[in-house]
Amino acid sequence: MFTEAFPIVTTPDLPRLIAFYRDVVGFELTYRFPDEGAPEFVALRLGSSELGLAANPEAGGPADSHRWELCVYADDCDAAVGALRTGGATVTEEPVDQPWGERSARVTDPDGNRLLVLARL
Repeated sequence: MFTEAFPIVTTPDLPRLIAFYRDVVGFELTYRFPDEGAPEFVALRLGSSELGLAANPEAGGPADSHRWELCVYADDCDAAVGALRTGGATVTEEPVDQPWGERSARVTDPDGNRLLVLARL
């Protein structure tokens, strides 16, 4: 049911964090959304590892105590969310189609860690 996973780190200063992981750590930028203007999300690759970086002006502030979430891809977002719910996850955002061509939902695991569940449309 699940096919791949990678962490997503949120930051109030996405250009600064992109530069750090690309220029200092050696990651290669493989994806950005949107294509034009200021990025809201980027995917980076180092060897066979992937890392997502997402813009969030409130990241780490009092309104947002989480700085990362685990992104998991599934064949079917709705079925995956159902299985996670049955397994003890709490659904915080029900599945919805996104403008970048994926269906997404968010859940928290039994310890409260966030998971972003995605399926390609």
